[in-house]
Amino acid sequence: MAYLNIKKLHIFDENKKLVDLCLDIHSSTALIGQSGSGKSLTLKSILKLLPSNLKVKCEMDSDFELSKENIGFVPQNPFTSLSPMTKIESQFFCSLEKKLDLLNLVGLEAWTLKRFPTQLSGGQLQRVVIAIALSTTPKLLLLDEPTTALDNKSKKTILTLLEHLQEKLDILLLFVTHDIHSIKDICNNIVIIRNGIVVEKGITKNILHNPLNSYTKHLLESTFENKNFRS
Repeated sequence: MAYLNIKKLHIFDENKKLVDLCLDIHSSTALIGQSGSGKSLTLKSILKLLPSNLKVKCEMDSDFELSKENIGFVPQNPFTSLSPMTKIESQFFCSLEKKLDLLNLVGLEAWTLKRFPTQLSGGQLQRVVIAIALSTTPKLLLLDEPTTALDNKSKKTILTLLEHLQEKLDILLLFVTHDIHSIKDICNNIVIIRNGIVVEKGITKNILHNPLNSYTKHLLESTFENKNFRS
Protein backbone atom coordinates (compact mmCIF):
# COMPACT_ATOMS: atom_id res chain seq x y z
CA MET A 1 0.00 0.00 0.00
CA ALA A 2 1.26 3.43 -0.96
CA TYR A 3 1.56 6.20 1.60
CA LEU A 4 1.87 9.97 1.75
CA ASN A 5 3.31 11.66 4.81
CA ILE A 6 2.84 15.43 4.98
CA LYS A 7 5.49 16.24 7.54
CA LYS A 8 4.87 19.98 7.45
CA LEU A 9 2.42 22.14 5.58
CA HIS A 10 2.44 25.88 6.21
CA ILE A 11 0.27 28.08 4.00
CA PHE A 12 0.16 31.79 4.67
CA ASP A 13 -0.60 35.14 3.13
CA GLU A 14 0.86 38.54 4.01
CA ASN A 15 -1.15 38.82 7.20
CA LYS A 16 -1.40 35.39 8.82
CA LYS A 17 -0.79 31.67 8.65
CA LEU A 18 -3.81 29.91 7.13
CA VAL A 19 -2.73 26.27 7.47
CA ASP A 20 -0.25 24.71 9.87
CA LEU A 21 -0.55 20.95 9.94
CA CYS A 22 1.01 17.55 9.46
CA LEU A 23 -0.81 14.36 8.56
CA ASP A 24 -0.24 10.84 7.30
CA ILE A 25 -2.37 9.47 4.49
CA HIS A 26 -2.51 5.69 4.70
CA SER A 27 -5.16 3.56 3.00
CA SER A 28 -8.26 5.77 3.28
CA THR A 29 -8.14 9.01 5.27
CA ALA A 30 -10.79 11.67 5.83
CA LEU A 31 -9.89 15.32 6.29
CA ILE A 32 -12.80 16.89 8.13
CA GLY A 33 -13.68 20.42 9.14
CA GLN A 34 -16.19 23.15 8.48
CA SER A 35 -16.00 25.67 5.65
CA GLY A 36 -12.88 27.80 5.99
CA SER A 37 -10.98 25.27 8.10
CA GLY A 38 -8.24 24.79 5.50
CA LYS A 39 -9.42 21.62 3.77
CA SER A 40 -9.47 23.02 0.24
CA LEU A 41 -6.14 24.79 0.71
CA THR A 42 -4.60 21.49 1.78
CA LEU A 43 -5.94 19.78 -1.34
CA LYS A 44 -4.74 22.59 -3.59
CA SER A 45 -1.28 22.41 -2.06
CA ILE A 46 -1.04 18.69 -2.91
CA LEU A 47 -2.26 19.45 -6.43
CA LYS A 48 0.12 22.44 -6.65
CA LEU A 49 -2.80 24.72 -7.49
CA LEU A 50 -2.54 27.30 -4.73
CA PRO A 51 -3.20 30.90 -5.85
CA SER A 52 -0.12 32.99 -6.44
CA ASN A 53 -0.86 35.35 -3.55
CA LEU A 54 -0.26 32.56 -1.03
CA LYS A 55 3.08 31.25 0.13
CA VAL A 56 3.71 27.67 1.13
CA LYS A 57 6.33 25.72 3.01
CA CYS A 58 5.85 22.02 2.61
CA GLU A 59 7.72 18.82 3.41
CA MET A 60 6.21 15.61 2.06
CA ASP A 61 7.39 12.03 1.95
CA SER A 62 5.81 9.32 -0.18
CA ASP A 63 6.71 6.09 -1.94
CA PHE A 64 5.49 7.48 -5.26
CA GLU A 65 6.13 10.65 -7.27
CA LEU A 66 3.60 13.40 -6.63
CA SER A 67 2.99 13.98 -10.33
CA LYS A 68 -0.28 14.70 -12.14
CA GLU A 69 -0.30 11.13 -13.44
CA ASN A 70 -0.21 9.72 -9.91
CA ILE A 71 -2.89 11.98 -8.43
CA GLY A 72 -6.55 11.77 -9.39
CA PHE A 73 -8.98 14.50 -8.38
CA VAL A 74 -12.77 14.36 -7.95
CA PRO A 75 -14.36 17.78 -7.34
CA GLN A 76 -17.61 18.24 -5.44
CA ASN A 77 -19.93 19.27 -8.28
CA PRO A 78 -20.13 16.89 -11.26
CA PHE A 79 -22.46 19.31 -13.07
CA THR A 80 -19.67 21.87 -13.46
CA SER A 81 -16.76 19.42 -13.77
CA LEU A 82 -17.40 18.47 -17.38
CA SER A 83 -17.89 20.46 -20.57
CA PRO A 84 -21.68 20.44 -21.18
CA MET A 85 -21.31 20.68 -24.98
CA THR A 86 -18.83 17.80 -25.33
CA LYS A 87 -19.76 14.13 -25.46
CA ILE A 88 -18.45 11.98 -22.62
CA GLU A 89 -16.19 10.00 -24.96
CA SER A 90 -14.21 13.15 -25.77
CA GLN A 91 -13.68 14.08 -22.12
CA PHE A 92 -11.42 11.08 -21.52
CA PHE A 93 -7.80 11.13 -22.69
CA CYS A 94 -7.15 7.43 -23.13
CA SER A 95 -7.89 4.61 -25.54
CA LEU A 96 -11.43 3.41 -26.25
CA GLU A 97 -10.64 0.09 -24.62
CA LYS A 98 -9.56 1.83 -21.42
CA LYS A 99 -12.61 4.11 -21.48
CA LEU A 100 -14.87 1.06 -21.59
CA ASP A 101 -12.91 -0.65 -18.81
CA LEU A 102 -13.18 2.47 -16.62
CA LEU A 103 -16.91 2.83 -17.23
CA ASN A 104 -17.41 -0.81 -16.30
CA LEU A 105 -15.33 -0.24 -13.17
CA VAL A 106 -17.69 2.52 -11.99
CA GLY A 107 -20.87 0.69 -13.03
CA LEU A 108 -21.70 2.49 -16.28
CA GLU A 109 -22.41 1.02 -19.71
CA ALA A 110 -20.80 1.80 -23.07
CA TRP A 111 -23.71 3.97 -24.28
CA THR A 112 -22.64 6.57 -21.72
CA LEU A 113 -19.78 7.60 -24.03
CA LYS A 114 -22.23 8.86 -26.66
CA ARG A 115 -24.13 11.09 -24.25
CA PHE A 116 -23.64 14.74 -23.38
CA PRO A 117 -23.31 15.56 -19.65
CA THR A 118 -26.75 17.22 -19.72
CA GLN A 119 -28.27 13.85 -20.64
CA LEU A 120 -27.01 12.13 -17.49
CA SER A 121 -28.13 12.23 -13.87
CA GLY A 122 -25.99 13.67 -11.10
CA GLY A 123 -25.02 10.20 -9.88
CA GLN A 124 -24.07 9.09 -13.39
CA LEU A 125 -22.04 12.25 -13.93
CA GLN A 126 -20.10 11.74 -10.71
CA ARG A 127 -19.32 8.17 -11.80
CA VAL A 128 -17.97 9.57 -15.07
CA VAL A 129 -15.85 12.11 -13.18
CA ILE A 130 -14.46 9.33 -10.97
CA ALA A 131 -13.70 7.20 -14.05
CA ILE A 132 -11.82 10.11 -15.66
CA ALA A 133 -9.86 10.66 -12.42
CA LEU A 134 -8.80 7.01 -12.52
CA SER A 135 -7.76 7.09 -16.18
CA THR A 136 -4.08 7.72 -15.39
CA THR A 137 -4.04 4.84 -12.86
CA PRO A 138 -3.22 7.18 -9.95
CA LYS A 139 -1.72 6.14 -6.63
CA LEU A 140 -3.71 8.82 -4.75
CA LEU A 141 -7.33 9.86 -5.26
CA LEU A 142 -8.32 13.24 -3.81
CA LEU A 143 -12.04 13.67 -3.17
CA ASP A 144 -13.37 17.15 -2.49
CA GLU A 145 -16.88 16.81 -0.98
CA PRO A 146 -17.79 14.36 -3.80
CA THR A 147 -21.41 13.81 -2.69
CA THR A 148 -22.44 17.36 -1.76
CA ALA A 149 -24.34 18.04 -5.01
CA LEU A 150 -26.13 14.67 -5.05
CA ASP A 151 -29.47 13.46 -3.71
CA ASN A 152 -29.46 10.94 -0.86
CA LYS A 153 -29.86 7.88 -3.09
CA SER A 154 -27.03 8.92 -5.41
CA LYS A 155 -24.89 9.87 -2.40
CA LYS A 156 -25.17 6.37 -0.93
CA THR A 157 -24.39 4.81 -4.31
CA ILE A 158 -21.26 6.91 -4.80
CA LEU A 159 -20.02 6.21 -1.27
CA THR A 160 -20.47 2.46 -1.82
CA LEU A 161 -18.63 2.74 -5.14
CA LEU A 162 -15.70 4.58 -3.56
CA GLU A 163 -15.41 1.95 -0.85
CA HIS A 164 -15.34 -0.77 -3.52
CA LEU A 165 -12.76 1.07 -5.63
CA GLN A 166 -10.43 1.62 -2.70
CA GLU A 167 -10.40 -2.10 -1.94
CA LYS A 168 -10.22 -3.26 -5.57
CA LEU A 169 -7.52 -0.84 -6.75
CA ASP A 170 -5.55 -0.64 -3.48
CA ILE A 171 -5.43 3.12 -3.94
CA LEU A 172 -4.89 5.89 -1.39
CA LEU A 173 -7.98 7.98 -0.68
CA LEU A 174 -8.02 11.44 0.86
CA PHE A 175 -11.69 12.26 1.39
CA VAL A 176 -12.30 15.93 2.21
CA THR A 177 -15.69 16.72 3.77
CA HIS A 178 -17.54 18.62 6.48
CA ASP A 179 -19.87 15.63 7.01
CA ILE A 180 -18.18 13.28 9.42
CA HIS A 181 -20.96 10.70 9.11
CA SER A 182 -20.52 10.23 5.35
CA ILE A 183 -17.08 8.63 5.67
CA LYS A 184 -17.71 6.23 8.56
CA ASP A 185 -17.78 3.15 6.29
CA ILE A 186 -15.13 4.32 3.83
CA CYS A 187 -12.21 5.86 5.68
CA ASN A 188 -10.06 3.99 8.16
CA ASN A 189 -8.57 7.17 9.59
CA ILE A 190 -9.85 10.65 10.39
CA VAL A 191 -8.05 13.97 10.69
CA ILE A 192 -10.12 16.81 12.18
CA ILE A 193 -8.94 20.35 11.41
CA ARG A 194 -10.12 23.72 12.61
CA ASN A 195 -8.70 27.06 11.48
CA GLY A 196 -5.93 25.23 9.62
CA ILE A 197 -4.77 23.22 12.65
CA VAL A 198 -5.25 19.53 13.46
CA VAL A 199 -7.35 19.23 16.62
CA GLU A 200 -7.82 15.45 16.61
CA LYS A 201 -6.84 12.45 14.53
CA GLY A 202 -6.95 8.69 14.77
CA ILE A 203 -8.79 5.52 13.77
CA THR A 204 -12.28 6.31 12.51
CA LYS A 205 -14.24 3.96 14.77
CA ASN A 206 -12.35 5.16 17.85
CA ILE A 207 -13.08 8.82 17.17
CA LEU A 208 -16.72 8.18 16.27
CA HIS A 209 -17.29 6.29 19.52
CA ASN A 210 -15.07 8.34 21.79
CA PRO A 211 -14.24 11.83 20.48
CA LEU A 212 -11.87 13.70 22.79
CA ASN A 213 -12.04 17.21 21.36
CA SER A 214 -15.11 19.40 21.86
CA TYR A 215 -15.04 20.49 18.22
CA THR A 216 -15.09 16.85 17.08
CA LYS A 217 -18.03 16.20 19.37
CA HIS A 218 -19.85 19.09 17.75
CA LEU A 219 -19.22 17.68 14.27
CA LEU A 220 -20.79 14.43 15.32
CA GLU A 221 -23.88 16.22 16.57
CA SER A 222 -24.52 18.66 13.75
CA THR A 223 -23.80 19.65 10.16
CA PHE A 224 -22.67 23.13 11.12
CA GLU A 225 -26.18 24.55 11.28
CA ASN A 226 -25.05 26.21 14.49
CA LYS A 227 -22.74 28.89 13.10
CA ASN A 228 -21.98 30.25 16.56
CA PHE A 229 -20.19 27.20 17.94
CA ARG A 230 -17.15 27.96 20.02
CA SER A 231 -14.87 25.38 21.63
